[in-house]
Amino acid sequence: MKNTIKLIIAAVVLLSSSISLAQDKKANNIDNSNIALQGYSPVSYLDLGLAQKGLKEFKSEYQKVIYYFTSAEQKAKFDKNPEKYLPQYGGYCAFGVYAGAKFRVDPNKFIVEDGKYYLFLYNIELDAQQLWLNEKHEDLVKKANENWKNLKITYN
Repeated sequence: MKNTIKLIIAAVVLLSSSISLAQDKKANNIDNSNIALQGYSPVSYLDLGLAQKGLKEFKSEYQKVIYYFTSAEQKAKFDKNPEKYLPQYGGYCAFGVYAGAKFRVDPNKFIVEDGKYYLFLYNIELDAQQLWLNEKHEDLVKKANENWKNLKITYN
């Protein structure tokens, strides 16, 4: 009987932890290791306007998501104010969110605007960054923000 109760408790704990992880994956474009931005540094995007691959030795975890940085200084900046450095729309394609869907991004396709950075899908047939740049930024952000309210809680 004790073993059955222990097994039930273990199953409940496992299920609840996988549910919370699943919720994180709805709102964050992360891989199975919970690494954001495909390992690129969020501080590099915002402070330097560059897409730079971070290093494993400089990493931080924020809200169950792992971020890599290029240096200890970048890590310290992030740790001091993580909200400032989070990608818009959980790191999903900004134009996709504007259109009502979540798409993985090319970490080298991004823009920095108004103290925030936006990532974009890129493939041979679609350059979402260019589509975004061809329109009025404020209008796109307004619509994307509306859509994100629902998208961040769903799988897409």
